[in-house]
Amino acid sequence: MFLNATLKQNRELIETAIQFHQQGLITPNTYVLDLDMVRRNVEMLSREAKKQDIELLFMTKQFGRNELVSKAIVEAGIKKAVAVDPWEAITLHQYGVEIGHVGHLVQIPKGMIRTILQLDPEFVTVFSYENARQISDIAVQMNKRQKIFLRIADTEDFLYNGQNGGFTLAQLIYDLENLIRLPGIEIAGLTSFPCVLIKDNSPQVTQNVFTMQQAKKLLAEKGIHDLEMNMPSATSTATMKLLKEHGATQGEPGHAMTGTTPLHASGDLPEKPSMVYVTEVSHIYNQQAYVFGGGFYPRSRMEGALVATDKENLKRVLVIENDPANIDYYGTLKTEDVHVGDTVIYAFRTQVFVTNAQIAIVENINSSPKLLGIYDSAGHVIPANNGDK
Repeated sequence: MFLNATLKQNRELIETAIQFHQQGLITPNTYVLDLDMVRRNVEMLSREAKKQDIELLFMTKQFGRNELVSKAIVEAGIKKAVAVDPWEAITLHQYGVEIGHVGHLVQIPKGMIRTILQLDPEFVTVFSYENARQISDIAVQMNKRQKIFLRIADTEDFLYNGQNGGFTLAQLIYDLENLIRLPGIEIAGLTSFPCVLIKDNSPQVTQNVFTMQQAKKLLAEKGIHDLEMNMPSATSTATMKLLKEHGATQGEPGHAMTGTTPLHASGDLPEKPSMVYVTEVSHIYNQQAYVFGGGFYPRSRMEGALVATDKENLKRVLVIENDPANIDYYGTLKTEDVHVGDTVIYAFRTQVFVTNAQIAIVENINSSPKLLGIYDSAGHVIPANNGDK
């Protein structure tokens, strides 16, 4: 999906990935991330956010909850993170990263509420009165008052399968008085997901945004004002103006930091591609080439790959996407005109944290490429491969 954009805007990343693989410094099934480009992308995002008066919270799941990348993002201008689940919040806090938001896509289990509140998250999202009450009870015991977001999800809103949950407008009306009376929480904002979708290469707000606006009016009638309007999904320099026009006060960039939202496939946005997937040809079978897998992603929408014998000789080949019902032990190239051991480069939309891949962090690719470290998909350091000498 991002192969053309990466060739056009960050060819040095591809060449570095090929070089490191062929030197044996990285193994197949490794994402290679250009840390300098991530820093640059974050600076672009921060600049646009200030222009639009939108606060940004950064998402790390796309690159595997990585400490090195997270700290670079903070240094480049986005100071707080959003954790996709409570385990990510714990990991990021251990790195010294401030937690701006937790609980949205994955609620906090009741046995973990105290642990998460001890991290001092700025905002916690709740899907229900019951969850809010559990948080309030623990917060009172801790002598604190936790700011919460209500996740809004009306019956006609767009929700991804596996992410259902939240307050319908009817449920919000029913629960609101009881929510207001909870002593350990403060209703500080509203959120939903996804708030932006890309259709025909154009960003559009979803029905969820209009439902949030209705919910905001309901809260205003109860005297609750100055709410944060947290509107995640596809947050980038190209969508922040649209978000602001629809009342957003917060965005949560993830893929924009690696230049891999659907809009970035055109290669015309300020944020540039900064991550590729590296593997190698394992074997040829029945007129097709098979490459080592483990890091493919069902929603990647990839169409092609590059096969290389060295960084000067790149061959573009078509790919056959894996059936998501099966384990991705291998990926498939629609060709047999390659050799076992050849380097293969992909550039697609991914979520490293749900894969079995490694991620290699590199810098200085325009002058003297340096491998800073290799990590697993949960962010743990793993020993570097010194190559087969």
